[in-house]
Amino acid sequence: MPAFSGEIIRIDLNDPQHADALMHLLDQYSQDPMGSDAPLPPEVHENLIPRLREVEQFRGLLAHADGQFVGLANCFLGFSTFKAQPLINIHDLAVAPQARGQGVGSALLQAVEDLAKEEACAFVTLEVRADNRARQLYLRHGFVEGDPATDAMSFFKKPIKASL
Repeated sequence: MPAFSGEIIRIDLNDPQHADALMHLLDQYSQDPMGSDAPLPPEVHENLIPRLREVEQFRGLLAHADGQFVGLANCFLGFSTFKAQPLINIHDLAVAPQARGQGVGSALLQAVEDLAKEEACAFVTLEVRADNRARQLYLRHGFVEGDPATDAMSFFKKPIKASL
């Protein structure tokens, strides 16, 4: 895989270019079969940036190359009570379709790891669909797949019906 020749920058949600890039890349990801296979709803377009500005734990990164934003990592700080240290969760990792296979995902993962070290985190966590080809990328970057037979842990979620 080629090395990414662009730069990774922290998202400034008050910078209109960064906010637009986040929304554009997230919408592309949402429309991908690995996302929700549909565009982001209008209420997400309207509310995401203002609400993210209120989330102190948000840590976002953008990949920038050849004058355009080509990748995104939306991350959030959490806390490991068993380690008594923060952790960082990658909630979204998205690479623009035209930039896939160019090392963007690897560069974003390395930048998240560097950020985790700066924040003195014990872990970087993420969830990934079983059919997502990015699983191999995560394994190459040292992520370990949980084994339900031995870890006795699975990811669960319960949707809550709430209005935006």
